[in-house]
Formats: sequence, structure tokens, C-alpha cells
Amino acid sequence: MKKTRILAAAAGLAALSLTLAACSSGSGSASAGGSKPTLTVEDYFNSDPGMSGWNTEYKTCAAKVGVTVTPTHIAGAALIAKVLQQASSKTLPDVLMLDNPDVQQIAATGALAPLKNFGITAPKGDVPAVVKAGTYKGQLYGLAPVINSIALYYNVDMLKAAGITPPTTWDELQADAKKLTDPSKGVYGFAMSNINTYEGTWQFLPLFWTNGGDEKDIDTAAAAQALQFDVDLQNDGSMSKSSVNWSQQDVNNQFIAGKAAMMINGPWQLPVLNSTKGLNFASVPIPTRTADQKITSPLGGETFNVTNSGDKTKMGLAAKFVSCLNEPAQQLKIAAFSGNVPSDETAAATWGQSHPQVQSFVETVKTARARTAELGPKWPNAATAIYTAVQLALTGKASPADALKQGQAQNK
Repeated sequence: MKKTRILAAAAGLAALSLTLAACSSGSGSASAGGSKPTLTVEDYFNSDPGMSGWNTEYKTCAAKVGVTVTPTHIAGAALIAKVLQQASSKTLPDVLMLDNPDVQQIAATGALAPLKNFGITAPKGDVPAVVKAGTYKGQLYGLAPVINSIALYYNVDMLKAAGITPPTTWDELQADAKKLTDPSKGVYGFAMSNINTYEGTWQFLPLFWTNGGDEKDIDTAAAAQALQFDVDLQNDGSMSKSSVNWSQQDVNNQFIAGKAAMMINGPWQLPVLNSTKGLNFASVPIPTRTADQKITSPLGGETFNVTNSGDKTKMGLAAKFVSCLNEPAQQLKIAAFSGNVPSDETAAATWGQSHPQVQSFVETVKTARARTAELGPKWPNAATAIYTAVQLALTGKASPADALKQGQAQNK
């Protein structure tokens, strides 16, 4: 979930017709002069540091497929609303990028074409959650070249000065965060995003899922235990009360400024972190409540999908383009500029060995879960319920147990 995209227009999905076979991108299969056909590609990398890298790889795959490519980069929060409008006006692009939790909702409208129609099957070497994220009602609609999740970054110099090694359990994290906190310098031992958006849910999920929380019913003792841990970090002064307003980018800014000794964040922050002079950092998987637990974090990453335009020639070329982006060699090139992890496990292992900074993420994505794996298109309801409960508990409006009970009431 790169910088988590908000489904501002999710409610409008149900209004879309399920018969979009006549949609067209508006660009012909080839010009009258016999030049290469053009594929339109739409994504939300408009302000992404790696946008130029994506444009380069789009051109690489376009050349392999024998087409030219015209990319359009849209602001993340506006993408879904744009897609809905395009579906209604039959102006969808040939290739559509989606944040992976959005795939099932868009596929349900009929806007996407099953990849099996073009002879594309689920890659055997991909992380299992990647296939689940791109699947709706048993049909594969999207593939993600690179993926991500979240891990625990730490300031190497701060931990060394405090005589601390990276924590592996909640107790160790809480004790270390307390020791690393220095109110006189405005330094907190730990930071994470607890904002009232899907970003807040995304960051809380490793605590929630690993401890046995279930999005079908968030009102459980296991979920309350995870939320209580979040509250305890704030109440003992180790985490800023401002975390309820911080996005993941805000958290990263605190870490860069030396105001947080540890933080939960993703590999997409690596380009900025590496460009920060004097910052000595590393990362490890997010600590679990007990040492014998296996971390379960949410799967992030964007899928590329073929739209259901009705132009069989263009759709076939679009499918070849999507397939090209997902070749292991291409995944490695995309990982190089994006900071993310190749979806292919063999490619990911190779990448982790040569790039130690992403090794913790390589390990984490192996057991990562697709957010839509259990609830499918109903996932946004649970995501909203979860971040609502987190907000209620951290702002002192309800105990963790009561906050989750209130959240579950809206999780229908």
C-alpha cells in the first residue's frame, strides 16, 4: 500500500453497470499510416519520486510489445473517482493500475477483463498473497510487479547510544521506546501513523492480525489486547499523541528529523531516507506480542490490469504489456527505483541478498496478507471500523474494548 490510497468514491461503485464490454480508451488499434498502435496507461504516480522510472519501464515494455505508450499520472486520492467516471463515459485507459485492495471492487463493476482471456495464469513463483489480491470470484484480474509491507525502522546511532538492540517482542519494544524517549529534546522512542484513514488501519494491522484479530469481527479480546498495546505506547509517553493525525509521510519526517528513534513504515521511504545526510538507519520485522508468533502484515503494492474495452486487439496488446511488467527481470528493474520488493519470490530473495536494506521487507511479504482476502469488496467497511476504533481509544473517548465494540457496530 504505497502511501495508502483512499477510496473516496467507493460508494459509487454499486451504481456502475456490470456490462462495460463496450468501453473504449478512444485510441485506435493503429493509425492509418501503419504506425505502432498506442496503449494508454493510467496510474497514481503523479507525485511519486519514481515516476520517471515507471515511465522508462513503460517504454521498455511498450517496445517489447510493439506499441507506443501514453501514460497518465493521477493524484492517488482522485484515481478511483476518475476510474468510475471513465467507466461511465467509456473512456477507460487500456491498462489501469490499481492499489491492490481496489481490484475486487473495480472488477465487480465489469470494468476489468480476466487475464485468463489472454492466456495469463497466476505466476507460480509469486508471493501467494499477490495472486489473492488480484483475484475476484476465482478470476485473476491483476498482477503486481513489486510489492511492499511495513517493518520497524530504527535509528542505529540512537539505539547504540542507549545500549539497545532492535526489539523482537511487544514488551521489548515498549521498554526500548521508553528508554529512547527524551522529552527535553522532543524525541519519542516510537512513531507510527494512527490517522483516521486507511493508512491508520494499514499500520495497525500487523498488531491486530498477528495477535489473532479478525476483520469479520473486530470486537474480540485479541483485538483489544493489540489496541491496548498501541494505547500504552502513547500513554507512557513513548509515542506522540499527534500520531492520530500523522500520515506515514509525517511519521517518516519525524524519523528523519531525529524526533523518533523507531518507526513503522514501508520500503518506499528508502529513497528519501538514503538521501538524508548523516542518518544511520536499518529495519527489522515488526515485533510480535510473543517470540513464537509469526508476523502477519498487510500486502501493499499496485496491480496492473487490462480494462474491458471490447477492442480485442488492443486488449491483447495490453495483456502482453501487463505480462512484460511482471517478468522477474522487469520486477528487479522496477524494484531498483521504487524501493519495493519483487513479487516473484526467487527474484525477491536475490534482491534482498544484494540490497540488505530491503531484507526485512523481503521476509515480511512472505507471510503478508491481502487486505481483501477475507472480505473481498466489503473490506473498506472493516478498514473504516478499525481506524475508527483506534482513534476512539487513542483520544481517550473509549477503552480499547469499547472502541472496538463501537467500531464493529458499523462493520456491516
